[in-house]
Amino acid sequence: MSTKIAADARSPLLEPGWRYVERPTLDAFTAADWSILAAQRGPFYAAEQARQALRLLEASRDDPSFGYEVNNYRHSLQTATAALQDGRDEEYVVMALLHDVGFITCPTSHGAFAADLLAPYVSGFTRWALERHMFFQAVHCRTCPDADPDVRERWRGHAYFEATAEFVARYDVCTIRVGMPEAPLSVFEPMVRRVFARTPRVELPP
Repeated sequence: MSTKIAADARSPLLEPGWRYVERPTLDAFTAADWSILAAQRGPFYAAEQARQALRLLEASRDDPSFGYEVNNYRHSLQTATAALQDGRDEEYVVMALLHDVGFITCPTSHGAFAADLLAPYVSGFTRWALERHMFFQAVHCRTCPDADPDVRERWRGHAYFEATAEFVARYDVCTIRVGMPEAPLSVFEPMVRRVFARTPRVELPP
């Protein structure tokens, strides 16, 4: 069953002086149309990208848990708070905050989800650690029948192996309980904004 949408029900523009490009398909865009979008895209991302990334996490603030003492939102705050208290640099703290942002929506690939979210703005270590942290956890889950505690061994010898193992052991697998320090999300918002304000790298898929 389709719902009829009013002909002028356009989404609002972020700024009052901005213009719509009114074409039926991308194929119909003119060079002038692309110039309009190019002028508006940079300020739009600057205002919205970090906010919307944070909103992905904040949406789970009041969500239930399937058994952990704290839900994924609180776990993320605990992880980032622990890294901040240890004096880790800003990128590391942002990694800690967003490492499980896809934990519920894509549980079997949430590391890759977080890595792809931050990859254009962060170091090779941060991306590598995000991609693999869920597999490095398995060594701490030896009594879990679904975990392979040796899965991380395929990467032993890599330059980022030990630092990733430390992130998981020191900040990830232990921030799952009531009573751990939890700084409010507002503490981390400026850090997230500064990371997303970096000039992004554009990489073609292999």
